[in-house]
Amino acid sequence: MKTVMLLGGTKGVGNEILNSCLTKGYNVSFCGRDEERGQSIIVNSKHKDQLYFHKIDLNAIEGIQAYYNETINRFGKIDAVVIYSGITPVASLVDTDEALFDSVFNVNLKAPYFLLKHVVKHMKDNQNGSVIFFGSAHMDYGQEDRTAYALTKSTLHTLSTHLARHYAKYGIRSNYVVMGWTNTEGEIKLREAEGENENALKERAKGIIPMGRMLNPNDPVPAVMHLISDESAMTTGSVIRITGGEYI
Repeated sequence: MKTVMLLGGTKGVGNEILNSCLTKGYNVSFCGRDEERGQSIIVNSKHKDQLYFHKIDLNAIEGIQAYYNETINRFGKIDAVVIYSGITPVASLVDTDEALFDSVFNVNLKAPYFLLKHVVKHMKDNQNGSVIFFGSAHMDYGQEDRTAYALTKSTLHTLSTHLARHYAKYGIRSNYVVMGWTNTEGEIKLREAEGENENALKERAKGIIPMGRMLNPNDPVPAVMHLISDESAMTTGSVIRITGGEYI
């Protein structure tokens, strides 16, 4: 039985990955700031023994090692780690203040970096493991009002290729999933704050995305499940674009 560790997992695509892993019979360790939501997922699951939730605020790294340690204590190993959590505040270069910059880099880059410090050492000892990054089409240069976010996503791509290049000799593979414009809870909340409801958002997306619609939270899941599985044993250093043809 595999153990999958999620950075995130309480909502959106991360939660869909969690559910797919449970269906496969995998153990899943997941995390978030909302203790009530995390425990509710466990209570309402038919697979309670396969789940562990860890409350954590990714703005600080103090809880990262504890999350890793508790996952090992509960399940004994980590076969795959999915770096899903991230924030996407609206701010151009000239509008970004230090607090926003620090928050984006803490959640999107610093937390994953220090989690991987522990997980990759564990995988190295076991001579096996799969690291899956969630990226964005913003990784290339990004929209004008997502500067800090774009920088974190491009750096995660560099980290993915770094791991693929230097840790393949330990049986560790690393791949980067580019997720396109997706109808997640966070995206809807962001657009509503800007005065655009969900139906209007979907209608606007039709004219932008070549395949005619936004992604739904299930669209990236099959690729992630493949990268977790042994079927992808020789896949590393890859960029998989699940964007409906959208490129920024």
